[in-house]
Amino acid sequence: MAHQFLSDEWLAEVQKLAEESDGEGGFPVDAKINMVVTGGPAGDRELHVSDGSFGAGLIEAPTKITLAYTLARQMFVEGNQTAAMQAFMGGQIKVEGDMTKLMAMQNSGGDPAAAAAMQAKLLEITAPD
Repeated sequence: MAHQFLSDEWLAEVQKLAEESDGEGGFPVDAKINMVVTGGPAGDRELHVSDGSFGAGLIEAPTKITLAYTLARQMFVEGNQTAAMQAFMGGQIKVEGDMTKLMAMQNSGGDPAAAAAMQAKLLEITAPD
């Protein structure tokens, strides 16, 4: 069943996928980043990335990014890293704190096949807007 991007149900499904993937294809397990996603269907949403997956709320983390819902969806569901880079260069992503943590997340390497499989699963569980 597909869920609205960033809803509590969607986050629960993403956490299940992260557990099943055993750290392959998702976020680096050691990454800790807060996010504020603005302009979503349910309003602004505070999230974090830690332990290889998304979670609700903010945590103790060295970096916080603020970005629009549509951009977050392009980045995290559609895997559109070109949109992410263009938005960053255009000032549409606000970064507070340690930017090196963001760069480390982007350059984490990992298995491209596992990343593609995770991307396909994210698309599958995410309802259209």
